[in-house]
Amino acid sequence: MTTTDLTRRDAAVFLSQTGSSPVDKTFRHVEGIWAEDEDGHRFMDFQGNSCHNIGYGHPCLIAALKEQLDTLPFTPRGFTNEPAVLLAERLTSLWPYGDAKVLFGISGADAVEMALKLAYVATGRTRTLAFEDSWHGAALGALWAGGRTAERSGFPELVGCHHVPPFWSQDADTSATRALEAIRTHLKTGEFACLLAEPIRSTPHVPPQWFWPEVRSACSDAGTLLIFDEIPTGLGKTGLMFASEHFDAVPDMTVLGKSLGGGAMPLSAVIARADLDKAGHLAIGHYTHQKNPLLAKAGLITLDILIEEDLATRAAELGRETLPKLIRLAEGSNVFEDATGIGLLMRIGVRDPQDCSELVRMAFEAGLHLGSSADRHLTLSPSLTVTLEDLDRAISILERIST
Repeated sequence: MTTTDLTRRDAAVFLSQTGSSPVDKTFRHVEGIWAEDEDGHRFMDFQGNSCHNIGYGHPCLIAALKEQLDTLPFTPRGFTNEPAVLLAERLTSLWPYGDAKVLFGISGADAVEMALKLAYVATGRTRTLAFEDSWHGAALGALWAGGRTAERSGFPELVGCHHVPPFWSQDADTSATRALEAIRTHLKTGEFACLLAEPIRSTPHVPPQWFWPEVRSACSDAGTLLIFDEIPTGLGKTGLMFASEHFDAVPDMTVLGKSLGGGAMPLSAVIARADLDKAGHLAIGHYTHQKNPLLAKAGLITLDILIEEDLATRAAELGRETLPKLIRLAEGSNVFEDATGIGLLMRIGVRDPQDCSELVRMAFEAGLHLGSSADRHLTLSPSLTVTLEDLDRAISILERIST
């Protein structure tokens, strides 16, 4: 089997959709930060859809999942099980913002939509606010709550979704000031159930320290709930367990996903203030796998690994060592123009947008899988188990493809 053979078969049976199908790459084997395709090409995965915080195929996770399969692989609705309860207890104890309760889903969009429904019920309002160009999932409700106009084209509108200029479109203070003014203007109407946002944008863009406290204050004054979407940025990626911990702002709900399943299982969660438990008369998260013990075990072991291996601290330390090297590369390059990041979430700017896709291709051929954003940035989001040697190897590849 070759990559060409498998991608041809893939295209023949999967419905086409932008960014996902058809594709020209394959996975055959993964371990740690490394992946291998059907042609035997090995590469470091510095993208991983933000699912691989603990690395691929962590032996503790694989062993636990095999054991769980042998004992209790599934629980239908109307029943609970110990792994699900343990994961709920663990998440609520880790959430640094007071008493909380949770619901589980399979995808990030599941969790976002549960959070939106809870906000509607808790506030008695049906309007939502988010940033233009934001992404919160591909389900119809999450798609409209998010701010990507092109992604919503052709679909019926979810009424009540409003959007304000993002905090990342210009320099940090200018963008954040404009965003805050627009947020205040909207919230003064007293009609908004929630503001949905990534506390740190996954591309990444980090707002000024003053921004989220001011937004929190505006939400509190308006009776609007603040929902932080940490699906791509939470669980240690930015150097703290929750990305929101970088700011003096307390959310009413936090949404997790992607890496919560350890890069092996689909799992998401919404963590909400306990006093928001007001939707007991509705089935806001009535999913078949809402308390699946196998998925819950994946979440439990993932959290164990993150804590026992102190991976958030490791991300902070490795980021502090690596980012200056990335900045020096950008400053001395005719191809790159800037670099920034937080923890192990980094990006380097591309001077000519037309070069972006070619640089991604060249990096992959050289052994490095990268993400990209708006044809202006290459994004580096490796597993938190990455070594300094691996990070240096990645920078060396970037240097090589830019000369």
